[in-house]
Amino acid sequence: MKRSYSRLVLAALLAVTANLASAHGNVVCTKAPKSEWKSHEELQKKLVAEGWVIRRMEATNSCYEVYAKDPKGKRVEAFFDPVTFARVEE
Repeated sequence: MKRSYSRLVLAALLAVTANLASAHGNVVCTKAPKSEWKSHEELQKKLVAEGWVIRRMEATNSCYEVYAKDPKGKRVEAFFDPVTFARVEE
């Protein structure tokens, strides 16, 4: 009985971990070519002016991914369209 329970818990943990790891793997922000993207420095200036505290920014295939504290002080991982700087929900 103990062994079955342990296996069930392990399977549940693996399923949750796999789901979290791929949770945002399919976010599409734009289909525009990278030549049309604004710089991430421009996005950073915009967000800082709005009260964000930026920890890290990355460019994905179609988004700017931002790790930061939003203006409310909440830690977030947010995606932005690199052409319009509109926030894209997952």
